[in-house]
Amino acid sequence: MPIYEYKCDSCGHTLEAIQKFSDAALSDCPTCGKPSLKKQISAAGFQLKGGGWYATDFKGGSKPKASDGESSASAKDTKTSGSGGGCGGGACGCH
Repeated sequence: MPIYEYKCDSCGHTLEAIQKFSDAALSDCPTCGKPSLKKQISAAGFQLKGGGWYATDFKGGSKPKASDGESSASAKDTKTSGSGGGCGGGACGCH
């Protein structure tokens, strides 16, 4: 359940309340008793850490390095296609 922050417009009292999404907003201040509580906008109180879908799909940072087999194959294709102006005889997939 989320934690909501409230502030009373009459006396300035602030409080936090754990409520369901479906619960009605609080209106009566527990300090002065007036119906002047207003919901405040605040930052989320959680942080994603560790591995899993977040780290692999959305977290910023460096990409995993290609294995030696992939990097040497791509270097070979580059050399083949760059020399002589041809495709290198099937290495590029056009044959």
